[in-house]
Amino acid sequence: MADQKRLFLLDAFALIFRGYYAFIKNPRINSKGLDTSAILGFTNSLLDVIKRERPDHLAVCFDRGGSVDRVEMFEAYKANRDETPEAIKLAIPYIEEILKAMHIPVIVKEGYEADDIIGTLAKKAEKEGYKTYMVTPDKDFAQLVSENIFMYRPMFGGGYETWGIPEVQKKFEIERPEQVIDFLGMMGDSVDNIPGLPGVGEKTAKKFLAAYGSMEGLLANTHELKGKMKEKIEANKELGLLSKKLARIMLDVPVAFNEKEYELDQPDLQKVTAIFEELEFRRLIDNLIKTFATETPTIGTNSAAAGEQKEKKQAKTDTAGAGQFSLFGATGETSETLKQEFSSRKTIKDTSHLYQSVAPGMAMKLFLQNLMKQTSVCFDTETTGLNPLTAELVGIAFSWEAGKGFYVSFPEDVMETQKILEQLRPFFEAEQIEKIGQNLKYDIKVLRKYNILIKGNYFDTMLAHYLINPDMRHNMEVLAETYLDYTPVSISELIGKKGKNQLSMRQVPLEQQTEYAVEDADITYQLAEHFRPELAAAKTEGLFKDIEIPLLSVLADMELEGINLDTAFLKSLSADLNKDILNLETSIYKAAGEEFNIASPKQLGEILFNKLKLVDKPKKTKTGQFSTAEDVLSYLAKEHAIIRDILDYRGLAKLKSTYVDALPDQVEEKTGRVHTDYMQTVAATGRLSSNNPNLQNIPIRTERGRQVRKAFIPRNEEYTLLAADYSQIELRIIAALSNETTMIDAFKNGEDIHASTASKVFNVPITEVTREQRSNAKTVNFGIIYGVSAFGLSNQTDLSRSESKELIDAYYATYPKLRNYMSELVDFARDNGYVQTVLGRRRYLKDINSRNAVVRGAAERNAVNAPIQGSAADIIKIAMINIHKKLTEGQYKTKMLLQVHDELVFDAHNSELEAVTQLIKTEMENAYILKVPLEVEIDKGANWLEAH
Repeated sequence: MADQKRLFLLDAFALIFRGYYAFIKNPRINSKGLDTSAILGFTNSLLDVIKRERPDHLAVCFDRGGSVDRVEMFEAYKANRDETPEAIKLAIPYIEEILKAMHIPVIVKEGYEADDIIGTLAKKAEKEGYKTYMVTPDKDFAQLVSENIFMYRPMFGGGYETWGIPEVQKKFEIERPEQVIDFLGMMGDSVDNIPGLPGVGEKTAKKFLAAYGSMEGLLANTHELKGKMKEKIEANKELGLLSKKLARIMLDVPVAFNEKEYELDQPDLQKVTAIFEELEFRRLIDNLIKTFATETPTIGTNSAAAGEQKEKKQAKTDTAGAGQFSLFGATGETSETLKQEFSSRKTIKDTSHLYQSVAPGMAMKLFLQNLMKQTSVCFDTETTGLNPLTAELVGIAFSWEAGKGFYVSFPEDVMETQKILEQLRPFFEAEQIEKIGQNLKYDIKVLRKYNILIKGNYFDTMLAHYLINPDMRHNMEVLAETYLDYTPVSISELIGKKGKNQLSMRQVPLEQQTEYAVEDADITYQLAEHFRPELAAAKTEGLFKDIEIPLLSVLADMELEGINLDTAFLKSLSADLNKDILNLETSIYKAAGEEFNIASPKQLGEILFNKLKLVDKPKKTKTGQFSTAEDVLSYLAKEHAIIRDILDYRGLAKLKSTYVDALPDQVEEKTGRVHTDYMQTVAATGRLSSNNPNLQNIPIRTERGRQVRKAFIPRNEEYTLLAADYSQIELRIIAALSNETTMIDAFKNGEDIHASTASKVFNVPITEVTREQRSNAKTVNFGIIYGVSAFGLSNQTDLSRSESKELIDAYYATYPKLRNYMSELVDFARDNGYVQTVLGRRRYLKDINSRNAVVRGAAERNAVNAPIQGSAADIIKIAMINIHKKLTEGQYKTKMLLQVHDELVFDAHNSELEAVTQLIKTEMENAYILKVPLEVEIDKGANWLEAH
């Protein structure tokens, strides 16, 4: 029936866990240190369902106390589960509070699982004429599917798939959905600790169901089975029947389906917004408003005048928004208005401020006099675009007192702009005035085009916050809302959304430019004042003033310099790669016996695991298709040529699209060079990241990958590329910090550390170490920092898992102090909640004491890795600062161009080669003194490949 009502029942914990693990590699930590991943993930799923489906009725079902009946049947039911991560435990009260504010019913029954509650309600609703959608990734629910009951499964990567009867039949290869109970009973479930029948996996269970129809049918016909399978099943009949009982979702939970209570109602937008603000969910507030609110009155509401409506809204403290806005869907402009309406944060509209534009003449003169009297000033450039190399100045805002500021606008005429900048030059070059900004590197680069150098001390609020709370986002709007409880004017409010109708900043009226620009400077000034004591409290003031701030200027110079690119060579390389890719395609198709889309994970999975049956139990994704992820295929590459070809194909295709074909398009027209952008605030370890283009991830282990470096060439024939690389810096750092004398001595004696390690762990003289032994020792040397396991080592070498374990054990026996040091790092993290580098850069590890083994294990690996990788990052930053200073002071023509982790690349003038080689080597090797000498290898060449 066309108007059949629809009920959506959400499996709370399944969606909460899914949301939490979706962010496991990049958890969402707010300024209070709360891991909000689970709350964010679940709430996103909830709003997504509402936006996509516009359901009539909806409820969220929770577990409480587990299944009493199942534990009585089988004491070990779910006994093998890891402890629930603390972040999820903390998330539950917030999620319940959000649901309450959204007027969404929470259904929970002590002693019953959410599966059973959902099953009972689905069947009751079906009798009342409803179509019910069970929102869960859990395949067990397939047993409940009927003509009017469906699974609504979140898919990996976004979106949902609906399982009705045909989908369940196809998925499980059965006739009726209720046979899923038999399927689960036969094969068991390791997650829920349902034992199943010994020796019966997915394929065998499907075969038995096709032949016998049910568990009981199988057990009644075991005489038809043969060998050990017959013996096992006959010996475990009772276990099979018990497993089927455990797998069956109960349909008799004492819960009532009261359709009125389940109607999807308008949420209390004010209350929900307040919770989201407390959790620092900026984007989720936008999502909420867009999902629920428009300015259209609902049926039965008098169309009152706008002012009367506003009075009513303000009067409703408990049900603000209810009955005044129709359910679902706000336009962009409406959502922005309503966001401000329901937010408790201050804005420019309700905050006292004095923002003035500075007119030419006397006003400008007085402004400049006042400006030069200050000791600390925040400034912020307004430009025509985001690319500092091409953007033109539209104006500059200044603030040195909260709530006050000035705006100097510039005309389109370049000469006139330069005249105004000359008036401002004394300020920018005043050594005694501290310059405050948010992402100052951008402003430095913009002003450099106008020949304005910014001198004096800097205070960059983005860098300050990165050192205070590295796991948060650092953009100004987030910082203002988090620390000042203030929402700044959005740039989209000023110039519109992206697209052809978006304005240039020049087209915005001066009054609006002034309000917007000076607000940014004012807020940034206030943030700087807020962050100064926090930097001191985190003991990162020295790191801020001595490393990150000086490095900011170094990076600005490197980015402005750029690097020359041989586009003709890349064109020929692209043609060669095309041939290689076509040859690999031919080889893959031949091995597969047919042509298919190699780039399609679904088609590739079907070929490898369904047609060729390369493994007995192939790994599957959350959507049920075969996984062809890199780690899965790498594990199989040793044994199957087709897998090696596929991995090579992927590598070459990515190399071609990401670098060979893309780099020529990223050459800047004005300079004829490629200008990467280095980010200081991305990696929590302190490493720099490179963007637009990313020059740090060009593959170096493959021949074709190395050839890309051949395209990077000197400025002209008077220059040579020079590359300086720290030799095994991370191993040297861990040897020094752990005081591992055996390793320290090897480095001091100039031994090949990998051969030395191999000699010791394999107990052979160093002169008799084989190439394979050295290679395996090298893998362990570098892998140990990242917590390599026997399984991981066997994947990376030709060793079996048992041989890998023996090698790791021998390694730790050889270097006992190293192992003790790693344990000490973990212990320190447990006691203090963080680890730190040699310069005091902190990596906060809030999960280090988690009772969940998986979560705790990841934190423990970070506890070991972060101080080592972070110390290496700190040391090369010191070297960069010192080298840049020497090159500048000595007025060398040689320029530093790139930093790629442990390597620096220079455009060296041929007349300076000998001098700068010695300068660079000295500064890099003496950047930080450890118990182990730092060693730098320097090469030169007509391109980056030759120099590396």
